[in-house]
Amino acid sequence: MILESFAVGPLACNCTILGDEEAQEAVVIDPGDEITRIHRRLNELSLKLKQILITHAHIDHVGGALKLKRLTGAPIFMNEADMPLLNSMAMQAAWLGVRPPETAPPDGGLTDGLQVGLEKYPAQVLHTPGHTQGSICLHFVPLDLLIAGDTLFAGSIGRTDLPGGDYRKIIDSIHSRLLSLPEQTRVICGHGQETTIGAEKESNPFL
Repeated sequence: MILESFAVGPLACNCTILGDEEAQEAVVIDPGDEITRIHRRLNELSLKLKQILITHAHIDHVGGALKLKRLTGAPIFMNEADMPLLNSMAMQAAWLGVRPPETAPPDGGLTDGLQVGLEKYPAQVLHTPGHTQGSICLHFVPLDLLIAGDTLFAGSIGRTDLPGGDYRKIIDSIHSRLLSLPEQTRVICGHGQETTIGAEKESNPFL
């Protein structure tokens, strides 16, 4: 297995490449920026991109998705509840003082319970609204791995003061969907350092 997560863009969104070196296939999660770097790394690893998976439609997570699709031909998947955010990219770009990236409707939805990812490394979609209405997490059960987007952070939770945010919903999502996962589950957050479900159950002050 190949698993690489690295910060991209001015808001340091964690973009993740998960690959199967035997099948020479990969998925990329949250290619928010620095698409040339992401594409170069896929080529260095000799991986064909099969899916582009978006945890939510904030600009720092989805901004580079269409460019990566055009370079690789891989389809984009996102929860459709975040379409209003995707359609407000100009407003989001204005918050940061940057030019709005070009976007397009996703090729498919990430509905709760859907299985995505690679044949050898499948992921279950967990719909976790709160940071945005369409926020999702990806649970790679065989790997004891959760890609949490901006729902859960090490010692914190996603902010809920932006359009689509709902504090009660994010707390409910975390308690009902994430804290029930095995405590050893590794959590790659949308920003910052990794954590585990057990560590957050024990010491996250928001929970």
